[in-house]
Amino acid sequence: MILVDNALRAREAKGNPIKVGLIGAGEMSKGMINQITRYTPGMVVAATYNRTIEKAQKAYEYSGLNNYKIVDNLKDYEDTIGSGASVITSNIDLLCEGNGIDILVEVTGTIEFAAETMLKGMKHGKHILSFNAEIDATLGPILKKKADDYGVKYSVGDGDQPGVTLNLYRFVKSMGFEPLLCGNIKGLQDHYRNPTTQKGFAAQWDMTPEMVTSFADGTKISFEQACIANATGMKVAKRGMYGYHSKEQIDDLTHLYDIDELKSLGGIVDYVVGPKPGPGVFIYATTEDPLSVKYLKYGKLGEGPLYSFYVPYHLLFFEIANSISRMIDFDDIILAPIAGPVVEVVATAKVDMKAGDAIDGLGGYKTYGVCENYGVTRGEGLLPMGLAEGCKLIKDIPQDQVLTYGDVELDSQNIKHQLYKEQLELFGVPVNA
Repeated sequence: MILVDNALRAREAKGNPIKVGLIGAGEMSKGMINQITRYTPGMVVAATYNRTIEKAQKAYEYSGLNNYKIVDNLKDYEDTIGSGASVITSNIDLLCEGNGIDILVEVTGTIEFAAETMLKGMKHGKHILSFNAEIDATLGPILKKKADDYGVKYSVGDGDQPGVTLNLYRFVKSMGFEPLLCGNIKGLQDHYRNPTTQKGFAAQWDMTPEMVTSFADGTKISFEQACIANATGMKVAKRGMYGYHSKEQIDDLTHLYDIDELKSLGGIVDYVVGPKPGPGVFIYATTEDPLSVKYLKYGKLGEGPLYSFYVPYHLLFFEIANSISRMIDFDDIILAPIAGPVVEVVATAKVDMKAGDAIDGLGGYKTYGVCENYGVTRGEGLLPMGLAEGCKLIKDIPQDQVLTYGDVELDSQNIKHQLYKEQLELFGVPVNA
């Protein structure tokens, strides 16, 4: 990002780096540690939490971050960071409660653990940058409200599709155009993929089979598009989104959408499978300004009324340092809900399920997630995908049927259920749903 690079170099020159605490030491966190340590002036990885210490050590050592100490108590934690060394710990409370870091970056992809961690960090004055679309799509509105109440910042990061889309959305709006569709480009969509089918691909990229499954079965893209909907006020045109398949270039697919429908819904989020460029994100926008129409045509963007703008990539952890600087140095939120939920991701049966079955986690064998408008999800009592893990079925459910609260027995004492209940009470269901 222009401006960000200069701000970080100025910090480096003053010896005043942004001190980052990472929650999780998986593949994405490993990339962030490498990116910050090797290539980002004016920023340091001050602390990393992971349940398995050895995994964090390997990430540090790969990146050449050799000045670190393994600690398990608050005094050693603060003394180590104060000395200029980095911390590795399996005690999450140290990062949430201790002094010495400017921002927590959540990279676990969990919901229950991440919710508990984020709240604890906020209570102790920590800004939160999330690389976790799953929790934002499920609990983002209440987390943003909590952050505001505690006087800290909350944002989803750049680098994954939601943040990249919001950058493009803001850019398009800043030129006076009206975004009507925020889209995501996928290469594959198969609701019935599972950890067994995805095991080989996961091993190739050092990822978990569950993570890769959530990419393939549509759950991840549903969470991502729900994040965008909640940050823009856009809806879905139908349950599950249109999800067109095409081998054409994304510029040539504007005819698939009815501009009057897009306007009537206040814009939509959607995805397409197969077109170029991929994997990327796109915005279809319109304008009624004759001068704008003239020069969009001159710029080879076509005849309208929908004009295509796209970014042909998302760069994962490479862009996270930019997000951190934007939040800390420029008070700029990349993506966060603007108010209450607009779109939710609801759990759908991946297989025929029987009463007594327990629902496994995201990217598992039992369910996949699809987007639906919030008024519908609450009106029909549908079960959010982010809350489904651990629920036990009390009746048989056929494949592809959306689950409701009436279909399951749940542990209402979990923090994710408590926060969701608080979110419902705070925002209710829109009258015009």
